[in-house]
Amino acid sequence: MDRVKRRLRISPSFGDLGNTKPLSTMYGYDRGTPIDRYYIENFLSERASDIAGRTLEMGDDTYTSRFGGARTSQRDVLHLNALNPAATIVGDLSKRGTLPVDAFDCLVITQGLHFIYEIRAAVDQLYGSLRRDGVLLLTSPGIFARDEQFGWFWSLTMPSARRLFGEVFGAANVEVRSYGNVFAATAFLQGIAVEEVPKYKLDFLDEAFPVVVTVRARK
Repeated sequence: MDRVKRRLRISPSFGDLGNTKPLSTMYGYDRGTPIDRYYIENFLSERASDIAGRTLEMGDDTYTSRFGGARTSQRDVLHLNALNPAATIVGDLSKRGTLPVDAFDCLVITQGLHFIYEIRAAVDQLYGSLRRDGVLLLTSPGIFARDEQFGWFWSLTMPSARRLFGEVFGAANVEVRSYGNVFAATAFLQGIAVEEVPKYKLDFLDEAFPVVVTVRARK
């Protein structure tokens, strides 16, 4: 009977996904909105009330401006070098003294921490730069196509994120979540864009397939 069942089993049809190369090597940017951005923006939208006062964002102030708006009084931008004209603070996040102490009400760090080798030192600096009751909103890649040319060092899981940030902020002050499912992860690895898939298939969450891991930590 088992042999009969195996014979009757229909093989999956991979169609456009049957190649050994993804449909897009640009994470979907050339097709629309990358799927990880859908989850990042959902997370920030859910936590938009945290984005207020003096804020800090890496690279530019797109998200602090979009989700904080008039609630923000000053939006700083951190970048590794001065070639970025938007940067108000230049330096290595893992180096002591890069960020001012007790200065920010909210930090928005999206998809950046995994590029920093001294990751614990970077978390310490983020903690020290927050004012009392300040909030860190951070996202990190889960399932992702690695691009080694940019110096990818780490990937955070939910347990490692809880431990890493819990040791600095205190476990009771840290909330960790994951966004994604097997469909979303497959589509993302193929470089399929948000605009090309049904939203309800992205909104189902399965912690076994984290496209994005998020951290909300309060000082």
